[in-house]
Amino acid sequence: MENYIVSARKYRPDTFETVVAQKALTTTLKNAIQTGKLAHAYLFCGPRGVGKTTCARIFAKTINCLNPIAGGEPCNECESCRSFNEQRSFSIYELDAASNNSVEDIRSLNEQVRIPPQIGKYKVYIIDEVHMLSQAAFNAFLKTLEEPPAHAIFILATTEKHKIIPTILSRCQIYDFSRIDTADIIAHLQSIAEKEGIESEFEALRIIAQKSDGCMRDALSLFDQMVSFTQGCLSYSKVIESLNVLDYEYYFKLTDYILEAKTSQALLLFNEILSKGFEGSIFIEGVAAHMRDLLVNGDPITAPLFEGSDELRKRYVSQAAKCTPKMLFRAIKLCNNCELNYRTSRNKRLLVELTLIQLSQLTTNDDSEDGGRGPKMLKPIFNKTDQPQTKAQPNRAEAQSAPAATITPQQQPAAPAADKPKEQPTPERRAPIQGRPDTLKRSEQANGGLGGMFRRARTNIENEQPAQADAAVAQQPSAQESTTENKPAGVTGEALVQAWTSFALELPESERALTERMKIIIPEKGEGNNYTIRVDNQLVAQIFEEQAAKIATGMSRFLGGAIMKMKIEINKVAVQRHVYDRTKQYEILREKNPAIEKLRKGLNLELT
Repeated sequence: MENYIVSARKYRPDTFETVVAQKALTTTLKNAIQTGKLAHAYLFCGPRGVGKTTCARIFAKTINCLNPIAGGEPCNECESCRSFNEQRSFSIYELDAASNNSVEDIRSLNEQVRIPPQIGKYKVYIIDEVHMLSQAAFNAFLKTLEEPPAHAIFILATTEKHKIIPTILSRCQIYDFSRIDTADIIAHLQSIAEKEGIESEFEALRIIAQKSDGCMRDALSLFDQMVSFTQGCLSYSKVIESLNVLDYEYYFKLTDYILEAKTSQALLLFNEILSKGFEGSIFIEGVAAHMRDLLVNGDPITAPLFEGSDELRKRYVSQAAKCTPKMLFRAIKLCNNCELNYRTSRNKRLLVELTLIQLSQLTTNDDSEDGGRGPKMLKPIFNKTDQPQTKAQPNRAEAQSAPAATITPQQQPAAPAADKPKEQPTPERRAPIQGRPDTLKRSEQANGGLGGMFRRARTNIENEQPAQADAAVAQQPSAQESTTENKPAGVTGEALVQAWTSFALELPESERALTERMKIIIPEKGEGNNYTIRVDNQLVAQIFEEQAAKIATGMSRFLGGAIMKMKIEINKVAVQRHVYDRTKQYEILREKNPAIEKLRKGLNLELT
């Protein structure tokens, strides 16, 4: 039985033409060989499994080839090429810097560099994982790397370029290898499958290529693993079963539920996925990728960005026609936020379910600009057709306190008819309650400042005695009097503070900075409709000057239409600086400690 060789070794490129997806770099190296313009040091850097060490070996073999063919390729027939292919060449050395990273290893290398090659023109040293060298080893290698013998060429390879010291980088020609595209990996896997006589589906190879994340070596390892699992018949269903990948049918079905606003079905689908052993993070990542593919397939210009078969592309185009780009963009944002919060969330399932609820309401909340976040409330999730809807009855405290609220001109009811009793409509916005000073003070202390004082407004209303409520009803002006008296009464200091804080608390989240500044400032009532605020510096004063008109308009809603004028003063803190001479300093010390005077007299000292 022959010894089995994995595909990553068996199909490792041995010429520049067989290197996958690094055309620019291989062309540069071939041109340098043809023109004889070879540098003494090269640095190959890039992700793992993209061909750094492979290109270094091909380059080393080519420059020592005795009969190179046209195009800068090795002949693979001369003694130098055969010795390298058989791993017995004394002109090409490979050093693993991960296990040979000490100063002694580099000193031994420096001594070997002096010996000329036995076969070929150059002695090539390939140092893999060069970033693992210690600081002392780098310093010992500097001089040899800068001025090596004419027959020595160094090829350094690393996956972490940033760990190499700048003095090494400045002595090398740097070649950056890029990740391999999914299409190139699929084409390479298809060619290997044809050579090995393996039946393969395009979608199965696409899953393997996507799972490898641009690394050809990982793709070949997964390919061998799947061939063993499927016994030489790579099908899409078996590959996703083995690689723990969710079928895209789930995502198509979920998108249909989102478009139809079927929240219940979306949650049940997620529960089915969890029951099969998949993590919520894998599911939400797949949803984001699916929404992205729908977005790019919705426009013919971005359609080439989709990596999939023509049959699958048709399905995406068909479903993308049902979605709006705005909805898809919001869905991607929601999924991205869920991914960011998934690791730190304690209840991960609830986080994903909440995201699904928000996704299923994207078609109904079409005016939201923040993808489901913000003050907009979620609409009912489930349709309750079997439960009768009852009208909520207001409680007694609210019913009694509602007439006591100030009625603005826009909220004034029409004059009642003679044969109908007069009804007091419930105002849409409750005016600030003019509570007693001691009540306001206790509420402020108990709730942590001005913000807490107004969070308890409803409690203060409900705690009023019925007799007080009846008195307020008796003092309520008639509709005719309300119509004639449109001019608001004088604003008190307490009402001013309440309106100031109420306006600050209803500001949106985007103006949180202004809210916090208003919370720590207490306005002072002045003459007429003037009031004063005191700030600490000119910058804060400028901010309030810019927002003065907006604040006045917002506070007027809580003051019965009164427009207040703001006056801004900057607090000035006087700093007293004292400069004392030595005599004054000694007097201060003597007052604090009288023993100092006794010490001075005992030693017969004089103050100079």
